[in-house]
Amino acid sequence: MQWNLRLKAAERGIWKSTEMRRRLAEYGLEISAGKMSALWTTTPTTIRLDDLDVICAVLDCSPAELLICQPERVQARRPSTKAAANAATEAPRVTPRLGRNRTPPPA
Repeated sequence: MQWNLRLKAAERGIWKSTEMRRRLAEYGLEISAGKMSALWTTTPTTIRLDDLDVICAVLDCSPAELLICQPERVQARRPSTKAAANAATEAPRVTPRLGRNRTPPPA
């Protein structure tokens, strides 16, 4: 996913994170300066749905406009079909673990 907050904010004439923070506060969402800086400059790993709802209300947009899907990245993470087929046909290898005072099993 790509986080598109700054572009959407710029489309609404919001050029600084402090201005965005002030507008969020007008809607009842108090965000610390550190958290606002992180939302403004990086892609968040998590975001509360309530917070996302307020951000969308301030920017007059939908979550789909803030979170842009990147299917090519998902595809790049998938294992190749050949590797997946080999993993499916290979039986898992079991090796016995020898504990204290145990002898190996007979061959």
